[in-house]
Amino acid sequence: MKIISYNVNGIRAAISKGFLEWLKSANPDVICLQEIKALKEQIDVDAFAEAGYKYNYWFSAQKKGYSGVAILSKIEPNHVEYGTGIDSMDFEGRNLRADFDGVSVMSLYLPSGTNDARLEHKFEYMDMFQDYINTLKKDIPNLVICGDYNICHEEIDIHNPKMKGVSGFLPEEREWLGNFIDSGFIDSFRYLNKEVQEFSWWSYRANSRANNKGWRLDYALVAEPLQEKIKRAVILTSAVHSDHCPILLEIEN
Repeated sequence: MKIISYNVNGIRAAISKGFLEWLKSANPDVICLQEIKALKEQIDVDAFAEAGYKYNYWFSAQKKGYSGVAILSKIEPNHVEYGTGIDSMDFEGRNLRADFDGVSVMSLYLPSGTNDARLEHKFEYMDMFQDYINTLKKDIPNLVICGDYNICHEEIDIHNPKMKGVSGFLPEEREWLGNFIDSGFIDSFRYLNKEVQEFSWWSYRANSRANNKGWRLDYALVAEPLQEKIKRAVILTSAVHSDHCPILLEIEN
């Protein structure tokens, strides 16, 4: 199974930059999207069906033009779960899960901490999400959580490790992500690429992408029971429909 995760920073904007043509070429079985910034009725879902993804599921934020996640699949899921059941998490459309035979794939968009109020919300979300996953794993052990975690885990994951006072690389955020991984997950990219420094997000400012001054914020975390099934994990840096780029995971299923 080939799984891609991509923060598109607005699905309609990404489509205008050739996203659909890229999707056909990349040809994943499942793609998880974050930050779609649209309601389903604002999206030409038929275009995705024509591209081979007739099973497409959208979980939008209540606020128009903000946040939101999606899962597009060539394979019909056995079940799709919209949100977590926790209102303070779900009204921003940040979590969607599709269950297939042998594996469940989740699209996650963890909040960013752009100011003090949002940083407080981010930490609250992180704690609630950990508790939610701890419970979920009891019933769904073969879980792959793809998405934009808005955190760089280690110094190798950021172009400038001195930025310890910036949200996304705060010691508390990094500690949480490390603990989350240690609770039963594998960072698939780092598992197969131990010394490789590659990024998945670049600021639009100061020509950051051209100078490769990036951050690795996007992860495909694979539950430990699936460890031996991880075959490939790469960052697709050549895709340029967003300030993020996609990540790819291949697992035997």
